[in-house]
Amino acid sequence: MKVRELYNQTVRRLRQGNIPDEALEAELLLRFFLGLSRVDFFLDDRELSCPELDKFETLLLRRLAREPLAYLIGEQEFWSLPFEVSPDVLIPRPETELLIEKVLSLVDEPDTFSGQILELGVGSGIITIVLAIELPRAEFVAVDLSAQALGVAAGNIDRHGVAERVSLVNGDWFCPLTPEAKFDFIVSNPPYVAGLIQNDLQPELGFEPELALYAGADGTVAYKRIIPECDHYLKPGGYVLCEIGSDQEEMIHDLFMAAPNLELLEICKDYAGLPRLAVAQLTAASQNVHV
Repeated sequence: MKVRELYNQTVRRLRQGNIPDEALEAELLLRFFLGLSRVDFFLDDRELSCPELDKFETLLLRRLAREPLAYLIGEQEFWSLPFEVSPDVLIPRPETELLIEKVLSLVDEPDTFSGQILELGVGSGIITIVLAIELPRAEFVAVDLSAQALGVAAGNIDRHGVAERVSLVNGDWFCPLTPEAKFDFIVSNPPYVAGLIQNDLQPELGFEPELALYAGADGTVAYKRIIPECDHYLKPGGYVLCEIGSDQEEMIHDLFMAAPNLELLEICKDYAGLPRLAVAQLTAASQNVHV
């Protein structure tokens, strides 16, 4: 069978398996398997051997069993950059770019900003790495409870050349930090999926790490740990930005209202018009001024 025939067959099988974006997925899966660039893939029409076809069939069956494509190929694009991923970390989602865009909007001079940024729950490292690229003089502390996730993050940090400005820390939220640690920004995409709906979610989520997805029966456990403690680790006028679930706006509002030293500035909607990002500021700097 030739490459083009296998591609067309793969598209049909993915469609029959109810895999979204079947044409793109077929292309990415085959390009990974054959080690080809996009241009070379569309020019390659060689005959594949039986052993090659057998190996690709094994890979395709894993995708048809709903194992995420990113785990199969070991990579996911985010912010137009490639990142290594594994089942030890969440697969980056496009909506997380909103958090990065908001941080950058709060910095007057990105090229000269030399502040400190803390990320809680670094995962694959996408937030810290992109911010480190966009803020070339800033310094970062990135915390994660999973040593395996920190290993993935370390590889991505080296890959993108920002290791000198990023300190990776293994620990539970703020626990490994000293009381003297203060930051201009605290950012987090914590677990926020309610455990009660775990069985109703798309099958691909069953392959992602539960530690990074689920936060108790109602999805609030992480926020109840993070939000009340943020004020202890922010500089005057510092900001906290948390990605939130689309159904959690009221709950997040209430948690910030109960935090006496934090002012909830806004809850931003994502490109689908759904609540996605909470932005708050330490009330010691009572006005919403830029860093």
